[in-house]
Amino acid sequence: MEEKMFCFQCQEACKNTGCTFAGMCGKKAETSNLMDKLIRQLKLIALTRNVDRESGRFIAKSLFMTVTNANFDHAALQKQLDEAIKLTGENPAQLSAGVLACENEDIRSLRELLTYGLKGIAAYAEHAAVLGKEDDAIYAFFFKALQSAATEVDSGKLLAVILEAGEVAVKTMALLDQANTEAFGNPQVTAVKTGVGKRPGILISGHDLLDLKELLEQSKDAGIDIYTHCEMLPAHYYPELKKFPHLYGNYGNAWHLQNKEFASFNGPILMTTNCITPVQNAYKDRIFTTGMAGYPGVPHIADRKNGKPKDFSEIIELAKHCQAPEKLEDGTITGGFAHAQVFALADKVVEAVKSGAIKRFIVMAGCDGRQNARQYYSDVAKNLPADTVILTAGCAKYRYNKLVTGNIGGIPRVLDAGQCNDCYSLALIALKLKEVFGVKDINELPISFDISWYEQKAVAVLLALLHLGFKNLRLGPTLPAFLSPNVAKILIDTFDIKGITDPQTDINAMMAGK
Repeated sequence: MEEKMFCFQCQEACKNTGCTFAGMCGKKAETSNLMDKLIRQLKLIALTRNVDRESGRFIAKSLFMTVTNANFDHAALQKQLDEAIKLTGENPAQLSAGVLACENEDIRSLRELLTYGLKGIAAYAEHAAVLGKEDDAIYAFFFKALQSAATEVDSGKLLAVILEAGEVAVKTMALLDQANTEAFGNPQVTAVKTGVGKRPGILISGHDLLDLKELLEQSKDAGIDIYTHCEMLPAHYYPELKKFPHLYGNYGNAWHLQNKEFASFNGPILMTTNCITPVQNAYKDRIFTTGMAGYPGVPHIADRKNGKPKDFSEIIELAKHCQAPEKLEDGTITGGFAHAQVFALADKVVEAVKSGAIKRFIVMAGCDGRQNARQYYSDVAKNLPADTVILTAGCAKYRYNKLVTGNIGGIPRVLDAGQCNDCYSLALIALKLKEVFGVKDINELPISFDISWYEQKAVAVLLALLHLGFKNLRLGPTLPAFLSPNVAKILIDTFDIKGITDPQTDINAMMAGK
């Protein structure tokens, strides 16, 4: 049967080679091909236009729309493509669309690694821009990287741009960290409820904190509660958000369980960014999208105009007529250990390491996903020695943040820095430990990385870690399908990137610093 599409940008690519008839994420072939055309058009913009802020922001939004599980709406993608065509003129230089247009496997692999890292950077840049923080140097790199992804055939030059993407990823995550903390304050250690109240509620998922703040402001006198889901859990850690008494708690778990959890919530759901899955009949009449998220047939809350907030009145009014959520669980999740909070604990941490009370930090950040192989991360967390501390960020934490308890000298054994957007905090914590312990090589620290990945923001984080000098990184459940054998060998030989094996073998190796 003839292939209808080709996509291998996420960890769940079919057979770890590529989706060819429909996406494992749920996107249809025509949607995938439309995304390919949009990426091609962005490359043409980079090749034919001068760098400017307006075009840079447009590229960031467009790349964000093509992140896995972000936008399934054919009409929205077509509209974005039409706008991209306007920017390149009527007769732009021709490029073939699609991953397989590049026949050389290794050049294709490097180009796609660069493109997917760029998609992750674009998502972080767009989050920062929403909060008023932009950097023209980041936008300029979008142009440079897209030019390379379109035309470069020298593997060495492509690898150099990929490593530069890691530097830009760090810069972009730092900008987003500044944007978040200036807008919402430094995260504070917070115990978040996982039970439910008696009032109707709105469930907000995705990553956009400004959407949540505006929803909280507009619903404060509506007699309803607001619940977070998945990557919005860390919203409870920010002072400017947690001050709203009707921000009730967190409902549910990681993104891939939303089919069941959205059905039992009973009230409206707002998807603010990526991580939407194919919408089910049980809740299709009460789900909304906004921002770069989209799904066919789902109402979309329009963007802000003229400095005014988004209008969430429709979703608030609907909530008033819904039943309260069904209880899934009843407990608390503690988080808020971003860099400012951990720096405040620095003396305790240093003393615990020097005394031997903490033998090792295990960074288990990243994405969760559907595959049964991800049970590995729960098993690793449960079986780590009691003198280890897990550093986490992203939805990967749902594999173990309700399993691992206890503390070491007052330091919790799971330190949650926040969203995948907050992985920058984990890097800062490691750099701070390097400074405190006075080691020359950051890899001399008692830190091991056991990272799970799913989509392109995780690729950006990986490139950022490589730029910062981290080596000996475990990546799973599988190594990316878009890495050709030769490109994978370069990363393995240069940075000691490795796949996961079995939990106990990997635990033993990490505890030995291997």
